[in-house]
Amino acid sequence: MNSHELNYLVYRYLHESGFTHTAFTFGYEAALSKSTIDGNLVPPGALITFVQKGIQYLELEANLSTNASDIDEDFSFIQPIDLITKNVYELQQMIKEKKQNAHKAKKREKSKGSREHEQEHSREKEKEHSREKEKEHAKEREKETEQEYVREREKERQHVREREKKSEIEIHQEKEKQTRDKERELEREKVEREKDKVKQKEKKNEDLSDIRREEDKIRVKHEENLTTEVGPEPMEIDNNSASLSSIIPSSDVTVLEGHSSEVFVCAWSPTGSLLASGSGDSTARIWTVGDGPCSSNSQKGLLNVAVLKHYRGRTNDKSKDVTTLDWNGEGTLLATGSYDGQARIWSKDGELVSTLTKHKGPIFSLKWNKKGDYLLSGSVDKTAIVWDIKTGEWKQQFEFHAAPTLDVDWRNNVSFATCSTDNMIYVCKVGENRPVKTFVGHQGEVNAIKWDPTGSLLASCSDDSTAKIWSMKQDTCLHDLKEHTKEIYTIRWSPTGPGTNNPNQPLMLASASFDSTIKLWDVETGSLLHSLVAHGDPVYSVAFSPNGEYLASGSLDKCMHIWSVKEAKVVKTYVGSGGIFEVCWNKDGDKIGACFSNNVVIVLDFRF
Repeated sequence: MNSHELNYLVYRYLHESGFTHTAFTFGYEAALSKSTIDGNLVPPGALITFVQKGIQYLELEANLSTNASDIDEDFSFIQPIDLITKNVYELQQMIKEKKQNAHKAKKREKSKGSREHEQEHSREKEKEHSREKEKEHAKEREKETEQEYVREREKERQHVREREKKSEIEIHQEKEKQTRDKERELEREKVEREKDKVKQKEKKNEDLSDIRREEDKIRVKHEENLTTEVGPEPMEIDNNSASLSSIIPSSDVTVLEGHSSEVFVCAWSPTGSLLASGSGDSTARIWTVGDGPCSSNSQKGLLNVAVLKHYRGRTNDKSKDVTTLDWNGEGTLLATGSYDGQARIWSKDGELVSTLTKHKGPIFSLKWNKKGDYLLSGSVDKTAIVWDIKTGEWKQQFEFHAAPTLDVDWRNNVSFATCSTDNMIYVCKVGENRPVKTFVGHQGEVNAIKWDPTGSLLASCSDDSTAKIWSMKQDTCLHDLKEHTKEIYTIRWSPTGPGTNNPNQPLMLASASFDSTIKLWDVETGSLLHSLVAHGDPVYSVAFSPNGEYLASGSLDKCMHIWSVKEAKVVKTYVGSGGIFEVCWNKDGDKIGACFSNNVVIVLDFRF
């Protein structure tokens, strides 16, 4: 038996004993997903059977001497604890000594019997009676010895039962602890959208009076800071920079209700007025948003919505959580990735076109290439897969990372980058069996990667509190951006410079961090342009407007700020009722979508 087969027996034992989470973790670490063992051929309780057979074998081997006929059929010379703690040689010596002692005792008994027999022949009936009485005494002593042996064996069995009971209690406690830990881990992963990274919790139960008091503080601070001028140093906007007049009233916002759990992701169709959202309720939704102004009156009953169900029957199956989604370039197909490891492709009307099954863990990122013939997915199973949309089959699986893949991004129609919790970044190409480029430098998990509009520069951000800009022309990073003080969750390139619709504006990079700030970087020099400080909690999402003049940001502090990139200040603010996971602009730049932890999606107009 090899180690892989033994690992499979242990996995089956844990699974059959009800230790589901332990079995999953053990199977994952032992790479049993790649096993060629046919589980149908392995009977239940196989590991226990092997152990019992092994103990029986040891017992037989210990009692078997060089003479094959010399076998003591009563294996009472050895105790169960001896079989476990002693090797075969020690067991053989122990049995040999006990057999010799028993043999000597028998000889003495036989000699004694002979003398008594001679005396009996020379004595009268009285002595014969005495001999019979002695025999009875001997039987009683033998019976007492046997009873003592039975009592000893019973005490040993009782000790074993107590140890087993104690072990069962400890196992039960460990199982409960593992279950609680797993539940907490899943909860953290949900809160941060896909990854186990949330290190701060959203403030809860803020009432209307809290918001009003905050607005009063905003107004006072804004008036105090009206005379502040921008110097040559990077500009910082403080936490109360939004004036009361910049607050967007709820009457000017359309609230899209329907999801029954947190909404993790949202994205506008690149060609129309369709807004897609993905939630922890195992559904995605495609909302048709009208061209007219948003208002609180145009809510759930008045909007056309398609519900994309990722389950068959049970709606509370958390393995179906929608963790990522992406529209193709023509806006005709929507791809979704979920916790069950499956990618699904839907029509814009919400009809399921195909289900892509190959990953063995949750999908955290998926992207269409520009041409629309390939879909790229990254998973917790450490791999990235390129799917051929025409055939609905996987074209190539890339297994380079040593830990879960967190993000993927296309460089062009056949080349792409991947990043992982193993701190590594790989640039890969369809048809190639090895990475065409490897970027090493981050000291923590790499959370996100993005190619610039021309595909010549790659930006990355990490738990090591840095963002980095890489070039295909060199192995080390071009710029190391180190102004953040906590983990950086996401990054975005501005839609400006070469290869964009705004070629005369300089290219910039925005980074959003758990330190509650957003930073804008000069790509040419790698220097900090502005530090945008208005949020009070981790910032999970930033998005540039199509013209590159504005930046939207969403945070766990329930606020969505819209910043003027040129002036580096807040121009509009919307205060919601839950943490914000993602913000996005439509193609015309006049509407902004955002998804919240309190199960809603909002759409607001932006005209400035």
